[in-house]
Amino acid sequence: MFHTETYSGSREKNYDTLIRQLEALIAGETNAVANMANASALLHQFLQDINWVGFYVTEGNELVLGPFQGLPACVRIPFGRGVCGTAAATKTTQLVADVHQFPGHIACDAASNSEIVVPLIKNGEVIGVLDIDSPSKNRFDELDQTYLEKFAQSLVKGL
Repeated sequence: MFHTETYSGSREKNYDTLIRQLEALIAGETNAVANMANASALLHQFLQDINWVGFYVTEGNELVLGPFQGLPACVRIPFGRGVCGTAAATKTTQLVADVHQFPGHIACDAASNSEIVVPLIKNGEVIGVLDIDSPSKNRFDELDQTYLEKFAQSLVKGL
């Protein structure tokens, strides 16, 4: 039923294809865990040079580990702490070229050197974050940010 996709267009075209794939995967499914699991698997297959991709979901004033692809991770992150907690507290995407320069960075995987965290916002509230780590510094750029924010917006419709 499913197969590995080869993305051969421009980065923009490939991201557009990815978002359409996500929308097709979550169409009609209301289970948030299932939709986040498929979204993390889809991103893991699509993105190059990453070592962790997944979700943390809001529980009170902290984030709790959700579906992901990668090594075991930190289970709870308080709002305002580390890259994920900062994204949740500020409701803004955190694009970090070098995590070792980020004040209060939480090193769940010692191999991570750059990170992007996109808050998942529904009805004005942060319901979680999309977290992606890379072993390379400067892995993510503004184009990644733009399209990963669109990806997150599409996903939130299914949560």
